[in-house]
Amino acid sequence: MAYKHGVYVSEVPTSIIPPTRTTAGLPFVIGTAPINLADVTNVNKPVLCSTYQEAVEAFGYSDDWANYTLCEFIYSHFVLFNVSPVVLVNVLDPATHKTSKTDESYTFSATVQAVKLQNKGVLLNTVVAKSTSDPAKTYVLGTDYTLGFDKDGYAVITRLSGGTIGATSGIKVSYSYLTPSLVIASDIIGGVDTTTGDYKGLELVDKVFPKFGLVPGMILAPGWSSAPEVAAVMAAKASNINAHFKCIALVDVPTDTVKKYSDVSEWKNQNNFISERQIVCWPKIKLGTKEFHLSTQLAGVMCKADSGNGDVPCISPSNKPIQADGAVANGKEVALGPEQAAYLNGQGIVTALNFNGGWKAWGNRTGAYPSVTDVKDTFTVIRRMLDWIGNTLVLTFWQKVDYPITRRLVDTIVDSVNIWLHGLAEGKESILGGRIEFHRDENPTTDLIDGIICFHVYATPPGPAREIDFIVEYDPQYLGTLFSS
Repeated sequence: MAYKHGVYVSEVPTSIIPPTRTTAGLPFVIGTAPINLADVTNVNKPVLCSTYQEAVEAFGYSDDWANYTLCEFIYSHFVLFNVSPVVLVNVLDPATHKTSKTDESYTFSATVQAVKLQNKGVLLNTVVAKSTSDPAKTYVLGTDYTLGFDKDGYAVITRLSGGTIGATSGIKVSYSYLTPSLVIASDIIGGVDTTTGDYKGLELVDKVFPKFGLVPGMILAPGWSSAPEVAAVMAAKASNINAHFKCIALVDVPTDTVKKYSDVSEWKNQNNFISERQIVCWPKIKLGTKEFHLSTQLAGVMCKADSGNGDVPCISPSNKPIQADGAVANGKEVALGPEQAAYLNGQGIVTALNFNGGWKAWGNRTGAYPSVTDVKDTFTVIRRMLDWIGNTLVLTFWQKVDYPITRRLVDTIVDSVNIWLHGLAEGKESILGGRIEFHRDENPTTDLIDGIICFHVYATPPGPAREIDFIVEYDPQYLGTLFSS
């Protein structure tokens, strides 16, 4: 030890640790996108987007939501609800999900100096333009012609006046174009490549926190989550992210096959949409000419509610406005009354209702209801709050892993959590109450020797007032007012 002479100052760790902030409802959304209009390398890569412009620059945009499912979410989340951020993953791979065309014929004329290729989704780097002569001459991009997209997403070849393509020449064009119909459920589910170690599909949810430092709050796959195998994997991933975090999955019952509200519960049970980590939605909703999966807009409703409450998911999305002017199933209008909507809610299904004050999301139950009645697994808001509390504790006290097990460590954790929970209860009313305790019987000597300490956290998020009853009684005593002076 160096020789010292004088006055010195040292520090000890603060005894109270502020909680680490999380993005309570961060959506992780997987699907297909017209990446030929943007960055064709954005395949099986999680991309964090905070604005509509960022999302379109990364993935392109098309109103063809049936083929390009991410575009539905991009439009709803950024344009209609104006909430962010979101993590998007495209699985449409131009290396495999493509179709090739060879020597399609097009003709220029004195009035036609630009020709539109007949298929959408053209991959510009695959376009080869040749003359119709024998042998054919291969034209040079930038010298003989330019190549781009029109406003509808079609590739357009424009003849350059200084090039070698004649003003009235014919050309033969070969190219490849994206074919979304080749994407199947297994592409959404994904996995881990045993050779390269690359993650694909839903497995990429485990890459969000290491890459962005954000914990996913919900998992969505619009247009794909109605496949039972996809919905099952979504629920499984939501229950175990990075072996430490948890969230929920928003899934849809298909409206092309389930057209009546009375058939939804049977389909839900037969296809095992019964997880406490699933919020099951039916039917679709529409706004103008656009149709949305209800899960898409429900994510916007939830994120908007969270943002209005300090990023704490303590407010139910039920009875909150959606951006809709109708509900549809298989293209036909669905008009639910309160009694039909209540029936769906009682079967663990969230729906849309236009009853008092416009169209609202309607329903508080997870897919586990009614076969499961434990409040922590059946009310969506309580499920989300407990997940959020757990995720926050992991992030906050990760810094204390491998510290010496001393009374100071125990007190630091207990005091910090109690102060945080007290603030949630008294300041924000996000919970009715909460505390943390360090019990002797939950910390056996064998665990302490092995470096394991356990804390017991109690918390009570408020449930939604799903039913408000008034008792109205005729009271004859007020007849006496007829005789008062």
